[in-house]
Amino acid sequence: MNRLNSILIGAVCILTACSSPFREHKSPVDYVNPYMGNISHLLVPTYPTIHLPNSMLRVYPERADYTSDKINGLPLIVTSHRGQSSFNLTPYQGEREALKPVLAYSYDNERITPYSYSVFLDEPGIEVHYAPSHQSAVYQITMNPDAPSYLILNSRTGRMKVNGNIVNGYQLLGNNTKVYLHLETQQQPVETMILSNGITDNSQKEINGENACIVLYYGDKGKTLNIRYGVSFISEEQAKKNLEREINGYSVEAVATAGRAIWNQTLEKIEIDTPSDDEKGLFYTSLYRCYERPVCISEDGRYFSAFDGKIHEDEGIPFYTDDWIWDTYRAAHPLRILAEPSLETNIIRSYIRMAEQMDSLWMPTFPEITGDSRRMNSNHAVATIADACAKGLTEFDIEKAFLACKQGIENKTLAPWSGKPVGWLDAFYKEHGYIPALHPGEKETVPEVHPSEKRQPIAVTLGTSYDEWCLSQIAGYLRKTDEQAYYMNRSYNYKNVFNPDTRFFHPKDKYGQFIEPFDYRFSGSMGAREYYGENNGWVYRWDVPHNVADLITLMGGREAFNHELDATFNEPLGRSKFEFYAQLPDHTGNVGQFSMANEPSLHIPYLYNYSGQPWKTQKRIRTLLNEWFRNDLMGIPGDEDGGGMSAFVVFSMMGFYPVTPGSPTYNIGSPMLSYVKMHLGNGKVFEVEAKNCSAENKYIQSAVLNGKEWNKPWFSHSDIINGGKLVLIMGNKANKSWGSEENCAPPSAVGL
Repeated sequence: MNRLNSILIGAVCILTACSSPFREHKSPVDYVNPYMGNISHLLVPTYPTIHLPNSMLRVYPERADYTSDKINGLPLIVTSHRGQSSFNLTPYQGEREALKPVLAYSYDNERITPYSYSVFLDEPGIEVHYAPSHQSAVYQITMNPDAPSYLILNSRTGRMKVNGNIVNGYQLLGNNTKVYLHLETQQQPVETMILSNGITDNSQKEINGENACIVLYYGDKGKTLNIRYGVSFISEEQAKKNLEREINGYSVEAVATAGRAIWNQTLEKIEIDTPSDDEKGLFYTSLYRCYERPVCISEDGRYFSAFDGKIHEDEGIPFYTDDWIWDTYRAAHPLRILAEPSLETNIIRSYIRMAEQMDSLWMPTFPEITGDSRRMNSNHAVATIADACAKGLTEFDIEKAFLACKQGIENKTLAPWSGKPVGWLDAFYKEHGYIPALHPGEKETVPEVHPSEKRQPIAVTLGTSYDEWCLSQIAGYLRKTDEQAYYMNRSYNYKNVFNPDTRFFHPKDKYGQFIEPFDYRFSGSMGAREYYGENNGWVYRWDVPHNVADLITLMGGREAFNHELDATFNEPLGRSKFEFYAQLPDHTGNVGQFSMANEPSLHIPYLYNYSGQPWKTQKRIRTLLNEWFRNDLMGIPGDEDGGGMSAFVVFSMMGFYPVTPGSPTYNIGSPMLSYVKMHLGNGKVFEVEAKNCSAENKYIQSAVLNGKEWNKPWFSHSDIINGGKLVLIMGNKANKSWGSEENCAPPSAVGL
């Protein structure tokens, strides 16, 4: 080969390389964007949480929200979703007289991944790098070399003490719960002291109370400081053990590398294919958020339970808490049944332990680090038990779970946000089958109703109808035929508040009369809570997930049902946005009266599958995903709720959704991804292949399930749990006949 040919071939190779479609390989965790949704449309934003999957140690930057100009020191552990850090670490350079418990800095060059955090603090010129393990973490803080350097460690309410390069302490959280800290610095401080009311005292090494503060001084020239720490809910000694078990050095890079591997191993349980990096970002970010809660708080085989204030042996079964069940039972728990069955089993076992540890054997509703906060309405832990039983996840004490679910519904008041025993309201419900509403201006006299809450009579009646259907399913599994029949009959109580003239669920007073006059958009005052809960009557109109077939009958048949469902997406707000959201701040992400931003709406777009128009489900799902979920700062339409909203995105992007937890079925939607490979927890694989899938090709033309032609807009758990494949042929025009026959509709209560 002559020299000219060599040059020409080399040039061709260079040009080919420059124009090649080949891109550097990215792992699933590389697509995660913790900043997605960090600017809220109205209420609470998402938080860019740094943590390992379902792990006790979680942090995010100490600021009000993404738009905050300053951060308040550095976090050590967030113990409550949406809460601020317990303890605070502030690096400081300057005069000793200016020391404060927490200092605010403007910042730049922030970078967050699920497994690492770095930031530059502007005023002092300090570089920060961080990486967490499960119950411990490391910081590397590079100080400005031209000024004296300090570390300030603060417990907001508690005790702190220092011994050389070691700081120990605790912070009070509430309900007799403490979080403990053991922290070590690789560099020995020149001097240690307490800080109280702006005054330092190097003769004191321990301080108690509000803003209990320890200061470490490292000399008049800044240097790089390496810090590692462990946390515990048991003791300072256990915090030290947790650190020693997980981290034996001070390398941020080593801990971050290990964390990255753990995240990839977790996220790779669902493999996807799409040409769009933004879609990969949306999917894997949503999946990452499903692992933020609940968290495992077992520490070397023991755990502190705020449910009885005691330390327990976990007997080889890890203990999980911090789960807002009202939000997560709908999709986050069903997702774990498929991808993480062992994890879901241990979460359910934790629920049962919580019930046993509390004064009464009642299932929790909002279990947190500090115990059960009994928020929202209904008792939806029963749905997680029913769903597990229906799908063959039964390695827990089902008898005990049934009893705890039953007693939580029968013996605890149904009044929202309350943990009181049953009272008049509950006796009325048992006799009449609905929660009675108050007339506008009528004074509340029932003591079970929380003083800052309302009865939410429609939300509670509908939610309890579903809960009692779930009880009937568990009773059936246990062959308790009498209780199965009893609770199945009670699961129809939603009929007692259905207004046949308006085709809405309409509040009634204690005399059985509908509250009049009534506006299904705005009656009910703030959050519509006097009658509904966070959303208005247009959303709760569809809150019968266990018996959609009967709801269709109540509304006058399939044609009438579809007409009313269409109206939900077309009915105007009825007021200016300012006025609408001033009353209904949770009711965002609007398409007509439909609210994409709150969990009671998640199943609504799938209801066309029950009424002969699956093509509308396909169109709605794609449209809603494109309108309201994006890989950017405002990419979430409302409160994400620790996986509650994100699991909807994960399922819907894959092309199916569990409309009715407790039923071993999944509704088919319209996949955004051309290929999905879900590794099931039993070693099997479920695949979804959407041929010709694109932004325009959102309609299913035909389908094949496990090698056989499939004409139903749903499939059963048994079709996929031992391995399966769903192939969908997609097109840009609706095939209105596919899945439309009445005998093709997904099962309802009468058909299970």
